[in-house]
Amino acid sequence: MIYDITPPITDALAVWPGDTPMSREVLCDMATGAPITLSTLRSTVHLGAHADGPNHYAHPAAGIGERRLEHYLGPCVLIDADVPRGGRVGVEHLRLPPRGSGLVVQPRVLIRTGTFPDPRSWNADFAGLEPALVDWLAGQRVITVGIDTPSVDLQDSKDLPAHTAIARHDMAILEGLALSGVPAGVYELIALPLRLMGFDASPVRAVLRTLD
Repeated sequence: MIYDITPPITDALAVWPGDTPMSREVLCDMATGAPITLSTLRSTVHLGAHADGPNHYAHPAAGIGERRLEHYLGPCVLIDADVPRGGRVGVEHLRLPPRGSGLVVQPRVLIRTGTFPDPRSWNADFAGLEPALVDWLAGQRVITVGIDTPSVDLQDSKDLPAHTAIARHDMAILEGLALSGVPAGVYELIALPLRLMGFDASPVRAVLRTLD
């Protein structure tokens, strides 16, 4: 089974306040007699489900096009977090399986907070990640962390402590994932960014595939 965890890309999709929303310019349209349909896309690269490039939050650092693809392809685990809106997810908020029930953490971890429920309607009080959680995940050999909010840090954060911790451990970031309705558990993650050399992010078509 495949779960599509990418919000639909339309002009109704909310973007970070002040960033560039998605717009489409149709240059040629078969509906009006043109031989082909041809479009131009204008948008922030931090659109919907997206992968941050290290140069978005660290300098000097690589762009998203220079990132290793294994960050975005391979086994992952989807974990729920019981965290209030406006809070930061700590290890204590994760609904981890009991010890002895099997492998708890995969190299890629997706965290569902439920604090940004509608990608078409912006709410500023979404949850972020505790830097201590990032350190803990790094200690579990996690290489990628994903979240169902627009950022791993809170909207009003200026020092970006979660981004800073992720940069320190050279982990990768996936943000804006649509995780509602997907059972928690272990999957194969496929969320490849475009090879946008030097760019600070790329939209991804993120899917989870069951391993059975």
